[in-house]
Amino acid sequence: MLFFKKNWITIATAVFMAFALTGATLGGALWHWATAPLTFDKASLDFSVKPGMSLKTVVHELNRNGVPVQPFLFEGLARVLSVSEQLKAGNYALPNGISPYGLLKKMVVGDVHQYVLKIVEGWTFSQMRAAIDQTPALKHETPSWDQATLLRAIDATAIHPEGLFFPDTYFFDEGSSDLALYKRAYRLAQQRLEQAWAKRAPNLPYQTPYQALIMASLIEKETGKEQDRPFVSAVFVNRLRLGMPLQTDPSVIYGLAKSYTGELSKKHLRADTAYNTYTRRGLPPTPIALPGMASLEAAMHPAQSSALYFVSRGDGSSEFSQTLSDHNRAVDKFIRKSL
Repeated sequence: MLFFKKNWITIATAVFMAFALTGATLGGALWHWATAPLTFDKASLDFSVKPGMSLKTVVHELNRNGVPVQPFLFEGLARVLSVSEQLKAGNYALPNGISPYGLLKKMVVGDVHQYVLKIVEGWTFSQMRAAIDQTPALKHETPSWDQATLLRAIDATAIHPEGLFFPDTYFFDEGSSDLALYKRAYRLAQQRLEQAWAKRAPNLPYQTPYQALIMASLIEKETGKEQDRPFVSAVFVNRLRLGMPLQTDPSVIYGLAKSYTGELSKKHLRADTAYNTYTRRGLPPTPIALPGMASLEAAMHPAQSSALYFVSRGDGSSEFSQTLSDHNRAVDKFIRKSL
């Protein structure tokens, strides 16, 4: 990276010289475009490159946010300079009049206005904490703290941290405290939960917002399909109302902790833990992951369905059934592949 920081002008000059050798008109036009100022409506714009964004997506977002770069030329410039996969995530302050070349350089060397950390829906608290601990732009105050100390520091009333932090993209200044980020994620999660709870459907089998949060975490881990979440919620709600065990594998896996090595067996389903929803009825004692807004909404608004079972179709979606016989046929079709 230091190479690019120190040698951008040399590299760019060599590249455009190469173009000039193959065609003076083409090389001159490209150099003119790459160094000409870009104009937009404001004196400056904030623009965010999120983790994992492709070059094509970055160019699309630039245009959508009012930065008039030519996609073909900008992508070509990045590829000619061999930096198309070196764009740094972060929040950038883009001054009016910046050139395409200056814009690309800013994103490659990471000249960010703010840094960014994405907390992913469905992560466990341990995964979130590892991501925060491994973010070098933060000032790290908390890595040696135990969970109880951290919860006291953010003024949490719960005794377990799972599910208490909202998965989102967080921007922060270099040197910001990791504790401040935990507090932001905790406050946002509380706000989102309160908002969803206030608008919940009537007659749900949850006594508290925390129980709804637990349900949302189960939904989050059971499906990644937006359209399936309310139906997964309906199955769990129907089972709770009937006193049936929830029988959700992600909760069992969470309870197994480090003893789970990647394959769930019948022995695991019989091993009683506080999170084994096969051996124990009702909700597990805490959330099992960080649920996003879609799962919170599904927990508060289950679909109008009498289904009691569901099974994965193998493509990320689920097959829902009202009776055990229908469910067994669905298992044969999608799991045992006998039909």
